[in-house]
Amino acid sequence: MALALVAMLVAGCGGGSSGGATAGGAAKQPIKIGAILSLTGSYAGLGAPEKQALELEVKRINDAGGVNGRPIEVVIVDDATDAQKAVAAATKLIDQDKVVAILGATGTSGTMAIRNEAGRAGVPIVSMAGGSVITDTFDKNTFQTPWPNRLVVPFTLAEVQKEGITKVALLSSSDGYGKDGRQVVLDDTKAGAAVQVVADEAFNPGDTDMTVQLTKIKAKSPQAIWLWNAGKEAATVAKNLRQIDPSGSIKLIGAPGNARKEFITGAGAAAEGFTFAAGKILLPETYGKDTQEYKVATDFIDRFTKAYSSAPDIFAGHAYDALAITVDALKRAGDGADGAKLRDAIEGTKGLVGIGGTFTYSPSDHNGLTEKDLVMYRIEGGTWKLVK
Repeated sequence: MALALVAMLVAGCGGGSSGGATAGGAAKQPIKIGAILSLTGSYAGLGAPEKQALELEVKRINDAGGVNGRPIEVVIVDDATDAQKAVAAATKLIDQDKVVAILGATGTSGTMAIRNEAGRAGVPIVSMAGGSVITDTFDKNTFQTPWPNRLVVPFTLAEVQKEGITKVALLSSSDGYGKDGRQVVLDDTKAGAAVQVVADEAFNPGDTDMTVQLTKIKAKSPQAIWLWNAGKEAATVAKNLRQIDPSGSIKLIGAPGNARKEFITGAGAAAEGFTFAAGKILLPETYGKDTQEYKVATDFIDRFTKAYSSAPDIFAGHAYDALAITVDALKRAGDGADGAKLRDAIEGTKGLVGIGGTFTYSPSDHNGLTEKDLVMYRIEGGTWKLVK
């Protein structure tokens, strides 16, 4: 199966100021890390900022001397938002490129699909996808940087209750992230819960019209629609909803997967009022201006904005975190550590301040985040504002 491969040896990896050369002038072999990103397909809007963040951070790390005296090289493969292509990518990264770890995949389905390949080789995975199944279906080799749906759903439910919403309709994508979020919502809104699901509809990645689903939903008279997806289809949902409900009487609630400018620009005026939970990077003052978290985040935001002329979103943050966690573990595991030692070092991560939150893994928790790492946003005036 053909794959679009993007191999990336960032400036400085070969030697000189990066620390990539020995005292005698011989180049040191780079430490190779794989990354499986969705650079095309439904999740291209997520994979693009992830790639940018990795490029930025690899150069910074190598310019500072690399890891244990060696440069790092990140080899990126585009899985085209396709789980089977993610498997082929993992096989190549492991067998041909000999990577020590895999960052990714961008999506939940891709992450779950590569676990067997990574497991057979003992190569740890640090995923950038938000499905709860990634760490709830426990795998000793798999770690996660985003806030899983099992944290996001109850946090969001508590917030919507404050607005007096008791009846929601669920609209989810049929991919791994959408199915995972849908199930968590249904589990958390069982009979007797303060918020009830009155309709349950789905769409496929790539769909270009959701009017049929939304018309069925409107007939159930929900106060809000809870959209659970991470693809570009979210903008279509918002525009279709305003076509059948021009008064805006039905609110639109989302998931962290919708926390990107692509949604705002794609939906236009229909994005107004859209509410969702996500991390603090979108409004960095929410970290607290006197905190280490704020210092780490604003340093990254400033460097990213200077390099790319736009501020990073949560997906750039997930990539920053995945690489930071891996590099921190490589330093602690020591030069030449095998996959098992690196895996153990990642599991030993404690108090690592990242963009998505402060990570502390354990033998029973490979996510390491809490609801304290989330805030609620609402789109107003074409940008996100904090819901107070």
